[in-house]
Amino acid sequence: MIARALACALLLCGGAAAASPGVSFKRDLVPVLRTQCATCHLTGQEAGNMKLHPGAAHASLVAVQSVESPLRRIEPGDPARSYLMHKLDGTHLDAGGSGDRMPFGQPQLDEATRERFRAWIAEGAHNN
Repeated sequence: MIARALACALLLCGGAAAASPGVSFKRDLVPVLRTQCATCHLTGQEAGNMKLHPGAAHASLVAVQSVESPLRRIEPGDPARSYLMHKLDGTHLDAGGSGDRMPFGQPQLDEATRERFRAWIAEGAHNN
């Protein structure tokens, strides 16, 4: 009986851990935004009208209509309908957007970094 209760408790704890978000905006994505994006998108007056410094990035991205595309910058839960992913992947023109792939004038972000953004969006784009 005790073994059964312990097994149930372990399953519940494991299930809760598996359900928690795996990507943290602040830990995993803000450093990328700070080094790769905020130098060109600092005040919100630059191209795209976005503030991507750590204190303003989430509010400038999540559920905000893009100025270049019919898509939102980030559509929580849907990376394919998030214009940011198209800008990072270089598919923004196919998504009805304009301009250049981001980060502008830099090498494309590696696939692992882009996958972290994709996973975070799929998890709901939380400010965590």
